[in-house]
Amino acid sequence: MRIRDMLTFTALVRNRHFGRTAQELSTTQPTISSRLAAIEEELGHRLVHRVGHDFRLTAEGEEALRVFQNVIDTVDALKNTLDEFKVRAPVLLRIGAIDSVISTWMPHMVESLHASMPTLKIELTVESTKRLVHGMHRGEFDLIFAVDPAIGDSFRSFVSYVLQMVWVGSPKIIDPDRMYSVDDLSRMPIITFPKNAPPYRQIAPYFQDEKVLASKLTSSNSMFAIINLIIDGFGVAAIPSAIIRRELQMGLLHPIRVSKHFPPLPIIATYQSSTHQGIILHVVDQAQKSASNFCASVDPATAWLV
Repeated sequence: MRIRDMLTFTALVRNRHFGRTAQELSTTQPTISSRLAAIEEELGHRLVHRVGHDFRLTAEGEEALRVFQNVIDTVDALKNTLDEFKVRAPVLLRIGAIDSVISTWMPHMVESLHASMPTLKIELTVESTKRLVHGMHRGEFDLIFAVDPAIGDSFRSFVSYVLQMVWVGSPKIIDPDRMYSVDDLSRMPIITFPKNAPPYRQIAPYFQDEKVLASKLTSSNSMFAIINLIIDGFGVAAIPSAIIRRELQMGLLHPIRVSKHFPPLPIIATYQSSTHQGIILHVVDQAQKSASNFCASVDPATAWLV
């Protein structure tokens, strides 16, 4: 069935008059009647009931209208997307992400986007969740990946993937064969993100008393700095296991056997729904594919999709 026939049918329903429909579509009334007859013959059902000036849809016509409108909307969205892809001037896409995303599947996503959209210019910023959310509200980003979502009428959010969090330490200061209790960990130097950062908000409840951490806490806003501090034996930390696979394989770090596991860390994507809509939706789709490919490439206990 042709899109033109579907457009004719939806226009006929909207106008409820063959003459007005013919005028709108710059054609003749017999042509409109012929297209309707062709649709009804192809579907094998009567779609319109006409008696004098009475014009109404049959039950089959109501269902056909619903399906035709969905098809038309989908085709229109595709045309808009393809038109945006053909834009000669480069389109700038501003993406912000936390360290954990940058060090896992973000390079694959950027490579895939450049392959599928050669005119797309990507501006990538690595920041903390707090600054990414703040920047989203200030209009500095089109898409962010963080621990918290940005909340607003023009924003859409979803959980991109989830990371397992594990306590790790250098063999210089921990015994890989020992079972550590919460009290044991509380007596060790702990490295984490700055106070009020989302990962820190999980640390205090884990120990049930934030005061326990006051004299033994070292903070940094960089995941890579935290990893290097742990390797050098300055303390232990709860971090995503998927981003330290190399350090674990080399024996630079060891997972700490604990009696109480640290809660997993959901990574939330937030995107602008009102700008470059076709491009944004394509990028969001590619982000999900890249996250899915990454999760499939690692131990499923370390990273997974919701």
